[in-house]
Amino acid sequence: MATDPTEQLVRLFAEESRVRAFAAVALGAGSSEQVARAAGLSPRETATALLRLREQGVVTTGDDGELGVAYGLFKEYAREAAQRENDAAAAGSPASGDDRTDLVLRTFVRDGRLVRLPAQWTRKKLVLRHIAEQTFEPGVEYPERTVNDKLRVWCEDSDDIDHVTLRRYLVDLHHLRRSEGIYRRPAEAAHAGDADIA
Repeated sequence: MATDPTEQLVRLFAEESRVRAFAAVALGAGSSEQVARAAGLSPRETATALLRLREQGVVTTGDDGELGVAYGLFKEYAREAAQRENDAAAAGSPASGDDRTDLVLRTFVRDGRLVRLPAQWTRKKLVLRHIAEQTFEPGVEYPERTVNDKLRVWCEDSDDIDHVTLRRYLVDLHHLRRSEGIYRRPAEAAHAGDADIA
């Protein structure tokens, strides 16, 4: 059985008799006979389904012999899933060390892709500076074709902007300098006003 709880549950509930038996327990059936009656299952189907549900820990038998749902297990699985999502988001999110900047970047940049450009100009400049810093080494000369290829990657998940518009913004904001079809990121890009993210 897979170790991922979500996959375990999907496999467990892929069998209709298990789903019906589980639903009957969740709705209050406390014995095998009550589960069979509520779920419309034969005694054999009920016994097999309940055995599997108990093995996986989603159905328990209390001290009084009554069947019950292991709600604590589902809460634990939900906490683990939320933690995995948080860890994945942190691993794939840009981090500058400034909480406000990080919030803006997490909103508009995901997994090295531009989701969309912010409408607010100061936030837009911050995102564009981030893209320039992550894409181009200072002082290195890039032919236009290379610049386009690098910027296309940023635009793959965005219906909001294309690589040509992105390139024009970067040039207009002096994050890239253009001369005779060659682009270069200056060592000290303009940062004026970027700190005001409010």
